[in-house]
Amino acid sequence: MKITDLNGCPIQIDNLNQAIQITRQYKEYKHVDSSFSDFDTRQRAYWKDMYEKLTAVKEQQKKEKR
Repeated sequence: MKITDLNGCPIQIDNLNQAIQITRQYKEYKHVDSSFSDFDTRQRAYWKDMYEKLTAVKEQQKKEKR
């Protein structure tokens, strides 16, 4: 399956559960050095968006199985 990221790029997802697990972790990462705060804000927004899209796909798949 493909997911479109925050930048409009298609991302191929081969293992939905693993992708959800990875994005859950990545959306919480930040640098100790506060000079990266702008970068960290953008990165967290990116990974949060991906996480939300992936979990929405997972929920949709669950509904379709019912």
